Amino acid sequence: MNRLFQLVTLLFVVSVLSSCNKKTSEATGWNYNDPDWGGFEVADFKGQETGPGLVLVEGGTFVMGNSEQDVMFEFHHVPRRVTVSSFYLDETEVTNVHYREYLFWLDQVFGEDYPEIKRKALPDTLVWRDELSYNEPFVEYYFRHPAYNDYPVVGINWLQANEYAKWRSDRVNEGLLIKQGILESNPNQLNEDHFNTDAYLLGEYEGIVKKNLKNLDPNGPEERKVKFDDGILQPNYRLPTEAEWEYAALALTGNKVNGDEAITDRRIYPWDGANVRFGRRSKWQGKIQANFKRGRGDNMGVAGALNDNAEITAPVKTFLPNDYGLFNMAGNVSEWVLDVYRPMTSSDAEDFNPHRGNVFKTRQLNEDGSAVFDSLGRSSFRQVTEEENINRRNYRAGYAIDYKDGDESSGVAYGYGITTLISDKSRVLKGGNWNDRAYFLSPGARRHLEEDQASAMVGFRCAMIRLGSPAGNSFKGGNKFKGKKGRK
Repeated sequence: MNRLFQLVTLLFVVSVLSSCNKKTSEATGWNYNDPDWGGFEVADFKGQETGPGLVLVEGGTFVMGNSEQDVMFEFHHVPRRVTVSSFYLDETEVTNVHYREYLFWLDQVFGEDYPEIKRKALPDTLVWRDELSYNEPFVEYYFRHPAYNDYPVVGINWLQANEYAKWRSDRVNEGLLIKQGILESNPNQLNEDHFNTDAYLLGEYEGIVKKNLKNLDPNGPEERKVKFDDGILQPNYRLPTEAEWEYAALALTGNKVNGDEAITDRRIYPWDGANVRFGRRSKWQGKIQANFKRGRGDNMGVAGALNDNAEITAPVKTFLPNDYGLFNMAGNVSEWVLDVYRPMTSSDAEDFNPHRGNVFKTRQLNEDGSAVFDSLGRSSFRQVTEEENINRRNYRAGYAIDYKDGDESSGVAYGYGITTLISDKSRVLKGGNWNDRAYFLSPGARRHLEEDQASAMVGFRCAMIRLGSPAGNSFKGGNKFKGKKGRK
């Protein structure tokens, strides 16, 4: 009798524990993650993990645009209130050693059969040259020598920066699958047989499988590959938008009063005050807060008392970070952002996540509906057409770069190289650099450069969208009522 009682008790405990692992749909009453109820899977997602090198930037509203006098009289960044979604941003600029890691991988995977891929990714080290200056040592050593490992990579154009971000996305996701015990590490990937997130999700990349996930579909195989729905893979790394970069640089979160919405002071620079030196009483008092050019012929001050200790760039963690924990959001190098330059974007763009530069695309498909892949194992995309969007109300054109400013209906034409230096390939640069005066250290300052050009004064950092709660994983609710039980 006792053994029978123990057996019944054990079966009851097992059934209770197993039911605790199954969620129930509030819409249908059916169990999730239960093969007996069809096997529909819902991930137990604890929140998006912060990717390597990133810092969470909690979004919000701010006044985007000039925060000081427009001494250049360009009127291309008129102040306007906008809202930016939460996102992640690199703590520092991408360094020489980071970029050399990328080139090493390209050489390992494509070097034998497709050497042009690595050549296309190489930085232009000749950006250091000047007709009336001797900078040959930087041409030879700045990118390769270990003395400059932790200095920001320069000589990278906008197109190369985007390719780096795509590569980084794949390496991070491949690393996650290896750490989860799903894939084995494979250092011998070659040509099209390399891990690509898109190809993996479409079933075109197998890799060396260690153990796939258990498949709860009663009509399917015992195991299945990871899906994006599982919450294991990260969103793509990319360049930040101009609005994101400017919002992160200002870091007004440090000027809130007791957690309220009120901002005590506006900012000209990524720090408080109207000076470029540290003003608070501490060991930093009086120190220069960024790497920039103090005046004509003064890149670093007097020997024995160098003001920023950098004649060109400086190591990426040299100066104090701003209130988001981001380094060098003023000075060191100007940075590429995602946007196409137009002088009146501040008037034209939406006030929620403003951006100019969209080219809407869709995946290219074969006749049987399968995705088209190129010779390097990457899926192909094409621009959507207006005919496909004829019934849409939110957008029609697939090419929105010149929307309202450069397209036929706008009546505006930019003759690049004839009347202006503006084209559909002109990309926005943000932030001051080591060769700039203090004026350009203001996050509101903006300039532009063609996307296929590079400079010794321009680098970049990557961003990633924040999924879920904008306040981060520690946020456990919101300003909402939960019925009678929630009211106390």
